[in-house]
Amino acid sequence: MSTTDYIERAKSLAPLVRDNADQAERERHLPRAVAQAFAENGLYRVAGPPEFHGADADPKTQIGVIEAVSRIDGSAGWNLMIGIETFGLIGPGFVRCRELIDDPMTIMASSTAAVGRAERAEGGWRVTGQWQFVSGIHNAQIFGATVRLYDGDEELPGGNRYAIVPEGGYEILDTWHVGGMRGSGSHDVKVEGVIVPDEYIIAPIGGNAATTPQLRLPLSNRLAYNKVAVAIGIARAAIDAFVALATEKKPRFTTRSLRDRHIAQRAVAQAEARLLGARASILSLVDEQWETVTRGDLVETRDRAIFHIVSSDAAKAAVEVVELVSEAAGTSANRLDDPLERINRDVRVVRQHATVAPHLIEDAGRVLLGLEPEAFMLR
Repeated sequence: MSTTDYIERAKSLAPLVRDNADQAERERHLPRAVAQAFAENGLYRVAGPPEFHGADADPKTQIGVIEAVSRIDGSAGWNLMIGIETFGLIGPGFVRCRELIDDPMTIMASSTAAVGRAERAEGGWRVTGQWQFVSGIHNAQIFGATVRLYDGDEELPGGNRYAIVPEGGYEILDTWHVGGMRGSGSHDVKVEGVIVPDEYIIAPIGGNAATTPQLRLPLSNRLAYNKVAVAIGIARAAIDAFVALATEKKPRFTTRSLRDRHIAQRAVAQAEARLLGARASILSLVDEQWETVTRGDLVETRDRAIFHIVSSDAAKAAVEVVELVSEAAGTSANRLDDPLERINRDVRVVRQHATVAPHLIEDAGRVLLGLEPEAFMLR
């Protein structure tokens, strides 16, 4: 399967994603028809290992797939992005329980937002906890819960693991009451004393052996570039929406269309320049790092820092692009029936994420000045 095939598959789902976007917004999770289409087209597993029906695709393919869907609906793009990360980063750990994901239609959700407890018990491990921000859980058949292992009151060495809990062993809590990314379905999940066998305890994110170039990429960079892909897709949707609006809208007290006004012309030009520059920068660095790991070398700390500077700035650029065209759109951008209203809410959620948050630019600056980083993303 070529790079173009997966991106074109994602683009071909645009009508389905668009038709279900309002339902996702109302129900606060991705409709099943969209999730199944992602699975049927192999999109959730585009970064997954080949032995688990994955494409093991390069980062630019992953970015292109996520960007294409996010351009249609930010929540759907976020949901797909999390699924791609989940299979790409957790999938290699399913060595002893590969039957759980042998079916290419199996969808997995996971969370690192909390650490639960897995106590040694007869038949395996008793898992208990509550995890936040479990995007896509309504369509998942298995849930990866971040846990620590205990034997009685003693915590066992080795740090975090994933406990894989099949559907029926977890409860979805209705907690995702938000403005932006309403359709991502990032609700809480609760597990109460469920026994999972020993083989369902697997390595955490970043804990698998580097058997492919993709697994040699810095974990923090992988987490960042996929978030950027969502932001870029949403920002592109903002420009699309503005161009359509400017062509049709005639501002009050004038007979000219919005596109004839200098403010509209300047806004769309500035938006294009900012978005194209941010996108080109991130793709250039992705190419450089892919070449590095493909030849078997490690990405240096300074290069990781620069990657985070560019990633965080790209998330900022996406917000700025949306603000530019929204300001030029006038009151239309605040109407519930205008695409820019939802786009404004969605794009800000991306920038708030810990992997591309504004403070990472300062922390990366510490690295460039020879200081130790403070944030977990660069340590």
